[in-house]
Amino acid sequence: MASIFKTFSGGDKATTTTNLHEAIPITGTIVSGTYSDNNIKNYSHAMFQSVYDYPYLSSSANHIFDITIGYSPRSSYSSSANVQNAKKINIYNEFAKVLVAPDATGSIQDFDTDGNISGGGTKMTECIFLPFSRLLSKDEIKKGSVQLTFLTGGAWGSPSDALTLYDAGATTDYKVNSPAGEYGLLYTNSAGTGVAIGHTYYQAGIAVISASAFVNFGEPNNTAFSVENTFTASNITGAADALRHRIQNLQYNNTTELNSTVYFCRAAANEFNYSSNPTYLSASQVVLKNERTDTPASYMTTVGLYSDSNELLAVAKLSEPLKKDPTNELTLRVRLDY
Repeated sequence: MASIFKTFSGGDKATTTTNLHEAIPITGTIVSGTYSDNNIKNYSHAMFQSVYDYPYLSSSANHIFDITIGYSPRSSYSSSANVQNAKKINIYNEFAKVLVAPDATGSIQDFDTDGNISGGGTKMTECIFLPFSRLLSKDEIKKGSVQLTFLTGGAWGSPSDALTLYDAGATTDYKVNSPAGEYGLLYTNSAGTGVAIGHTYYQAGIAVISASAFVNFGEPNNTAFSVENTFTASNITGAADALRHRIQNLQYNNTTELNSTVYFCRAAANEFNYSSNPTYLSASQVVLKNERTDTPASYMTTVGLYSDSNELLAVAKLSEPLKKDPTNELTLRVRLDY
């Protein structure tokens, strides 16, 4: 326990924020094929499907993302005669309520291709939703790093017409009018000049894609199952299966925000030249002094950070003892990450 304390001044502390990024590639072979769908988990409620990086019954499996679909009650697809009609509307409304700013009356609004909800952009009334696992997206998805490649045409067994969506230009041009945070538009080319056909919500870790991106959506052994047929005649699990078999590659960079406080622990020439360690004295004499006129000295090995009530909060150990005497001054840099 320390017997001498020194108070930090305003210039003895500094705070920094560092963003660490990790590349996350998800290939189509993992999503459908490698594990014969043993890494795909379906549920009795049939409202979404979960994709794992390994057979999900294994203790080493990690959840990577979910797949679900939905449409607005204002969609032309909406009909009580459709399979799981109420659930598909509820799913759409749930995502829209979280991700889209409500109107002046507090009512849920539809997704909009250009992000200007009250403007004249095309409404995305039929959508595919890909919520990515927090394990992968961490604190947020890095802006400008998203590439989603799908096969949008052809039959189930032989899909064709690859389409890649990019959040092009999102590093400097992103939207902030969502209750869930920042989001970027997904374009059909990497220059950001193509058609906006979806959104990536960075803090929420969710991709929303308009069903209009696809020509055929497909069911097994069906050569001409349109998007509308899939949304209206298939249950959500079947639609998720159809989408999985058209995923060629999903990739983005995640972001981990590392906040740090740096404390500069300063020992002036006339400070900390003695130790409170009982072994520092022998027969009332300083062990390190052979003569009374010798310069006092101590060896620093540990820095303790204390609260205003002198409660020990953190301890930093030096890699080797540092000699301290009246002829030198030391500044020890202690960094706390959180």
